[in-house]
Amino acid sequence: MKTNFGFGKAVDANFDDAIAQVTDELKKEGFGVLTEIDVAATLKEKLGEDMPPYRILDAPEIEPLAAQVKERLTRVMENI
Repeated sequence: MKTNFGFGKAVDANFDDAIAQVTDELKKEGFGVLTEIDVAATLKEKLGEDMPPYRILDAPEIEPLAAQVKERLTRVMENI
């Protein structure tokens, strides 16, 4: 499945199991879910609209991110 906004793949799993599988596979490749946005729940809360399950996973590569955070924290601590 391809859209103008991203990509997808049909899988033989329920939605929550598919999210868990994707999260596990991302970890194996050195990525981690930093932010998870439940779009369906947000639309229901804000607009009262129902839609099929839909989540956005922000999954950056963890090691470079951790190194950047460590470097910035070090600079902050040196200036205290």
